[in-house]
Amino acid sequence: MKTVVFDLDGTLADTSKDLIAAANACFDARGLGVLLDPQADARWAFRGGRRMLSLGFERAGVGPEAEAWVETDFATLLAHYDANIHVHTVLYPGAVEAVEALRGAGYAVSVCTNKPGAQTEKLLASLGVRELFGAVVAADTLPVRKPDPAPYFAAVERAGGTRGILIGDTETDRETARAAGIPCVLVTFGPDGREVEALEPEALLDHFDDLPELATRLLAD
Repeated sequence: MKTVVFDLDGTLADTSKDLIAAANACFDARGLGVLLDPQADARWAFRGGRRMLSLGFERAGVGPEAEAWVETDFATLLAHYDANIHVHTVLYPGAVEAVEALRGAGYAVSVCTNKPGAQTEKLLASLGVRELFGAVVAADTLPVRKPDPAPYFAAVERAGGTRGILIGDTETDRETARAAGIPCVLVTFGPDGREVEALEPEALLDHFDDLPELATRLLAD
């Protein structure tokens, strides 16, 4: 069965504002105030919690202790995010309809994300879309995570598929697809916009309305 594997953050859903709010809560607790802007810094939200913390501490001029603070505050960031996981987060336009169309056309669909598993399941359920996906492979599902190709292959196998494509939004997704030897589709409606074209994916996706036809083309026999 042909399979379409989706990244979550920045691909299926715009989670940036809730992620940045969690990082800012850590900065505020240290008396540093708000250091990341939910609009201007949206792209950093999809580079991981530690990267957001490092960026904020760098802006605040924190010295050698910054590295230790990142590790200490990472757990705080995760706890704050878990408690506020669906305040501002929204699915990108057309995402549900595209997944339903793929399922209706006989594709298996799954999620492969570097988000922790419990948070992934919680968010997908809160968004009302968990039942749409045949499998979810998260950061802690396997001993390795993206860009190692093993999570992608697990997402295909656990959904009952055989071969597929990966839909993502960052270099991590591009490198995962390259390591797996499969086509990569990068969305252009995330914070990076059409800059993702520089990563040379097999295809760009401007709107989810175009995905069923794109999947048919990339997975043609």
